[in-house]
Amino acid sequence: MEIWINPACSKCRGALTLLDAEGAGYTVRRYLEDVPSPEEVRALLDRLGLEPWDITRTQEAAAEELGLEKWPREAGSRERWIAALSEHPELIQRPIITADDGSAVVARSEQAVRDALGRHG
Repeated sequence: MEIWINPACSKCRGALTLLDAEGAGYTVRRYLEDVPSPEEVRALLDRLGLEPWDITRTQEAAAEELGLEKWPREAGSRERWIAALSEHPELIQRPIITADDGSAVVARSEQAVRDALGRHG
């Protein structure tokens, strides 16, 4: 399993603490430094079963600068959203855990982390 984190994020630190407490094996991706390509964002969305606007942090300064609130949330705009997430990774919701079974979860709660752990085995 892999967890995408921003070390400054308390929810990310909490998820790591829980993974460690459960003895889970995982790798950390600091996605602000190891920026995902549009292809990686697309693959992550497929694993999550979500659209790019579903995992976008719309309160970030970059979202305001890009005017994301006015962007259509429809199939025709999907690639524009994906490009924005790749170009501005701080817009990606965190933490995200990709499980060994091919699924992924936005792990903002203890229950979501536990769900990912359940998919790990």
